[in-house]
Amino acid sequence: MLKNLAKLIDVKSLVTLVLTAVFAALALGGEISAEQFQTVFTTVIAFYFGTQYQKNVKEDK
Repeated sequence: MLKNLAKLIDVKSLVTLVLTAVFAALALGGEISAEQFQTVFTTVIAFYFGTQYQKNVKEDK
């Protein structure tokens, strides 16, 4: 449990969570369109999971 919490506090994780929250708030407030939110959110999530996947592949070797 503590190890999972430590992973969550990783810088990439924090950036991902903050960006998600900010863009969600902007979308809900009408500042940006849903399409713009989806584009940004998809890019951020794809980058985050892509780097996590590469990290896991390197650790398995």
